[in-house]
Amino acid sequence: MTFEERGERLVREIDSLRPVVEDVAKSLYENPELGLQEVFAVSKLTGILESKGFHVETEIAGMPTAFKAQAWNQGPRIAFLAEYDALPEIGHGCGHNLMAAVALAAGIGLKNAFPPEEARATWLVLGTPAEETIGGKVVMAEAGVFSDIDAAFIAHPGQLNSLGGSSWASHPIEIAFRGRTAHAGGNPQEGINALDACVSAYTAIRMMKNHLRDDVRLAGIITHGGDAPNIVPDRAVARFTVRSKSSHYLEEVVLPKVRQIAEGAAAAIGATVEFRHYEPLFKETLEHPVLRELARKNFEYLGQELPEMPRGGGGVTDVGSVTWETPCIQIGFSMTDARGHSREMAADTIKPRAIDATLMAAKVLALSAMEFIYKPELLKQAKDYLEQARRDQN
Repeated sequence: MTFEERGERLVREIDSLRPVVEDVAKSLYENPELGLQEVFAVSKLTGILESKGFHVETEIAGMPTAFKAQAWNQGPRIAFLAEYDALPEIGHGCGHNLMAAVALAAGIGLKNAFPPEEARATWLVLGTPAEETIGGKVVMAEAGVFSDIDAAFIAHPGQLNSLGGSSWASHPIEIAFRGRTAHAGGNPQEGINALDACVSAYTAIRMMKNHLRDDVRLAGIITHGGDAPNIVPDRAVARFTVRSKSSHYLEEVVLPKVRQIAEGAAAAIGATVEFRHYEPLFKETLEHPVLRELARKNFEYLGQELPEMPRGGGGVTDVGSVTWETPCIQIGFSMTDARGHSREMAADTIKPRAIDATLMAAKVLALSAMEFIYKPELLKQAKDYLEQARRDQN
């Protein structure tokens, strides 16, 4: 059988999974669940995977709604990443119900199209919860879930087909100042005004942007500034979103400067200060040229247009952490004209156009994964690129 014939077989296999895709899209749409509460979604998805011959493990990386489903145990380990958490009030306005359906269709399609005696490969579907909140993939990456994965694929729905692109690193920080209360009118000299330290730090941190690289974002709010105007505040708290295109620059340069400024502002009035990261480090997305070219070729093979994507700034995704653990790509696929994170987009996820697009995206990912199995030199190139990128960052 030629390589082209294998591709045709895989496309037919995924087309036959249309009822599965429709079922997943509709079921999750009708039962939206927030991050780490996706009990129905996990039961639905793992039930389908088990019925298709996958071995399932749940509660991966200590998260109750993360799972790993595996078919076969030989050759390169290729994973498809499923998201399935919804948004408050809006439901699946980010289309995670379709992201789950893509992962299942790609994984099941490859398993059915290429039995173990024909293709040495291990196919996995990884359930990655809470993308909208804690970033489940960050937790999974830190727990080593991707350490034995040779390549990973994911697809995100939206208005345009795309090859993904870059994202920024993010490590938000909370800064809490402690002072001493006193009567603000009677004896303010006896107090230590934590709010003064907080305001001073807020202003200096915002001005610090003038002395950093252009690819830095420092935006913040004061979440607590006191309890009454006639009491010298003994507690004040600010939160900052701290972002850069480089997690190395973020951790080694930006955040130390933020802490230094806050410590100086506290010391100036005799207050103390504490720091807390209220979200984990989201690493920037590493773009993998080999995967991008495979996806580009397979979009074109399926007759899909790839418009030029504007290079935006400041966006964050937990997929970024995966791209530094294993060759990984997150493509985009066109299934709606509605804006993201909207009720209109949620409603569109169960329409025929969305189902067609989901099947198309599954084919792009599965065809790209198939090339790694039958053209192992491409997988080696992808791994070599990742190793060089890691060396360059350090």
